[in-house]
Amino acid sequence: QVQLVESGGGLVQPGGSLRLSCAASGSIFSINAMGWYRQAPGKQRELVAGITGGGSTNYADSVKGRFTISRDNAKNTVYLQMTSLKPEDTAVYYCNADILANGRNWYVDYWGQGTQVTVSS
Repeated sequence: QVQLVESGGGLVQPGGSLRLSCAASGSIFSINAMGWYRQAPGKQRELVAGITGGGSTNYADSVKGRFTISRDNAKNTVYLQMTSLKPEDTAVYYCNADILANGRNWYVDYWGQGTQVTVSS
């Protein structure tokens, strides 16, 4: 059984910083792309940042220059460093990973349970 567990969300003032972590666990053979999505109330889930197995990254225009995605392949963990946070960054943040489990022949998309980030004074 493969699962993703996020941590690091919380309440922060505008201009502040937070670091999200997402650890994949279980019977994992390989992890391809990993990423962070977010969903604000009344809005669709959107991609925030992604990172390939080779380390290439991409970001939503709204977070470029403020957020940084990284990964530690030895720990099967992806991070999202968020700085200069704005109220419009308030959302539930979800981790996503493309994982090949042991004994399987194809990669499967897995999601974390989500972690709340609230930016407010």
